[in-house]
Amino acid sequence: MTSEHITLYFKQGGSDKVYNASLEEVKDNRFVVNFAYGRRGATLTTGTKTNTPLDYDSAKKIYAKLVKSKTSKGYVPGAEGPQYVHTDADTRDTGVQCQLLNFIEEAEAERLIKAPDWWAQEKYDGKRMLLRKTETVTAINRQGLSVDAPDAIITSAGSIDQSYLVDGEAVGDTLFVFDLLAIDGTDLRSAPYGQRLAQLEILGFGEAVVVAETAKTPREKQQFYDRLRASGAEGIVFKQHVAPYTTGRPNSGGTQVKFKFYATASVVVTQINAKRSVAVAVLDGEQSIEIGNVTIPPNKDIPAVNAIIEVRYLYAYPGGSLYQPTYLGPRDDLHVQDCVIAQLKYKS
Repeated sequence: MTSEHITLYFKQGGSDKVYNASLEEVKDNRFVVNFAYGRRGATLTTGTKTNTPLDYDSAKKIYAKLVKSKTSKGYVPGAEGPQYVHTDADTRDTGVQCQLLNFIEEAEAERLIKAPDWWAQEKYDGKRMLLRKTETVTAINRQGLSVDAPDAIITSAGSIDQSYLVDGEAVGDTLFVFDLLAIDGTDLRSAPYGQRLAQLEILGFGEAVVVAETAKTPREKQQFYDRLRASGAEGIVFKQHVAPYTTGRPNSGGTQVKFKFYATASVVVTQINAKRSVAVAVLDGEQSIEIGNVTIPPNKDIPAVNAIIEVRYLYAYPGGSLYQPTYLGPRDDLHVQDCVIAQLKYKS
């Protein structure tokens, strides 16, 4: 009775995906079935099919069923293409850092709507993605690592003759860009945001790269805010239009801030429970604070211990758990250090 592993690939049209499945012995002839999946060359999302270690025969049945389910959908072993090779983060480090935003409360959002020196854009419910175009187009995540991106985005980004560096949020096969950091070798990060945005709006990307809509006057911002909230959008971002692009996250406030219409949190999985539930925690300094359990829907894979996931919730109890948490999905673009207790919204 030994461990087993298989790497499967699926390539069709714009899809180029990899799926790793493994049957692993953990101790005393007890086995787990783990998996990892995603676009080829990107950071893979990990999870498990076994809540607790099982005997070999039981785990083998789960492993065989998992492999069969993937091959029946068109996945094939590695002979169909180059095998996925994991690369360490430092070998993919682009040296690019992005500006990170602090959250604000509703009262502050209402103040910024009326402030003439602040503009507003939608806070998209996707993943942060920068694009750097030189001879080729490189997609970069919020950690500064080169990552895979949908073919439609790469194709649209390559349709522009100039070299550039833009910042945005990827939602499915569309990238919503909201900042221009460099153009034809000129670094624009020290220029006012209004100037950067004006140059971004005239670049003329293809259809899969869209410049974010911007509301500028108090009236436009109020109408924009009301429309976003009514449509079920995730939130709104406010930006001081005379401010430069500042990498990293300030200790508080900042020249760009965000307000969410509903509460979400990035949390760490600490334990896999029975009945498709996982225990989650956040960090308070160096201390891990348990904040309850989250049910994983039947159509979703159970995330592994130490995985980072996103959950939506109504509110948090001070010193206690999240109320009515809902699993949204994995967050493979974040570090554990991003899962801080300060992001929680408490019942008033």
